[in-house]
Amino acid sequence: MTAADPNDPVEKEFQQVMKEDDDAQAEVDKWIKENDEFAAKGAGMPASQLKHRIETRFETVRKGYEDFLKKHPNHARGHVAFAGFLHDIEDEDGEKEHLETALSMEKNDPAIYNNLANIYGHHDPVKKAFEYYTKAIELNPREPVYYQNFGTTVYLFRTDVKEYYHINEDEVFAKAFELYSNAMRLDPLNFELATDVAQTYYGIQPMRVDEALRAWTNTLKIAANDIERQGVYVHMARINAMGRRFEIAHAHLAAVTDEKYNDLKRRVTRMVNDKEKEAKETNAAPEKAEAPGVATPETLKPQTKKDL
Repeated sequence: MTAADPNDPVEKEFQQVMKEDDDAQAEVDKWIKENDEFAAKGAGMPASQLKHRIETRFETVRKGYEDFLKKHPNHARGHVAFAGFLHDIEDEDGEKEHLETALSMEKNDPAIYNNLANIYGHHDPVKKAFEYYTKAIELNPREPVYYQNFGTTVYLFRTDVKEYYHINEDEVFAKAFELYSNAMRLDPLNFELATDVAQTYYGIQPMRVDEALRAWTNTLKIAANDIERQGVYVHMARINAMGRRFEIAHAHLAAVTDEKYNDLKRRVTRMVNDKEKEAKETNAAPEKAEAPGVATPETLKPQTKKDL
C-alpha cells in the first residue's frame, strides 16, 4: 500500500481509531489475566459476565471503525485494519467482506491475499486459497508466513491439492515440504513453524521415521525453554516407538518431568508399552537408524546457544 502522510488529517483520524483498538485489546487481555488469577483463588468473575464485559468494550472499537469507514469508504488500510479487528473477535464473515473491499482497491497488497486465503482455507472454495497464497508469495517472496500458511493448507486439503495441481499424494507432500522449507529458510529460529513442519510427518503413511526425527531434532535445537523441549521429547518418544526403537523412546519420556505433560506422558507411555509388547510377540526388530541427526538418548541434553 502507498505510504501515508502522517500529517494528513484522515491519517491522524485513522491512527486514533487503531490506537483505540490496541488499547481495548490490551485492556481485555488484562481483564482475562486478572480473572484467571482470581479464579485460581476461587473469586473469579463468571465466564458469561466476563464475556459480556469484553463484548461491550469491543463494541466501542467496532463503532469507531464503522464511523471512520462511513466517512472514508475508500480507505483501503481502514478496511484491512477493521478486518483484523473482526478476525480477533471471530466475525469471519465481516472480516472477509472488508478484506474483499480492500482488495478491490489494492490489487498488489500481499497481506490482503494471504488473509483472504486463510479464510478460504477454512471455507469453500478452498482452491481459491491456493490461488491467493500463490499471489501473496509472488508479491512478497520474502515473507515466511505466506509459505507456512500455504504449506499447512496443502497438507490439510490434500484431495483438493491433487485435483487442482493434477499431482499424486507423494507429490502433494513434496509440495507441502517445499513450502515449509522456504518458510524455514527465511525464519530458521521459529519454533512454532518448526513444530508445524515436524507434525506433518504424522499424516504420511508409512511413517518416515528418520525424516520425522530429523525434523523434531531441528525443533529441539531451537526450543526456547524447558517446557518447549519437553513437548518435543514427547513427540520424539512417539516417533521412536513407531520405529520400534523402544529404548530411545523410554529415554525421551524419562526426560519429560513437568506436570503440564503428565496426562500426555501417560498416554504416550501406554502407547510405547503397547507397541513394545506387540513387537516382542511378533519378534519384530527395531528399525535401523541410518539418517544423520536422528535423536538418541545422548542428544537429550538441553543445548545452549553456544552449542548451537
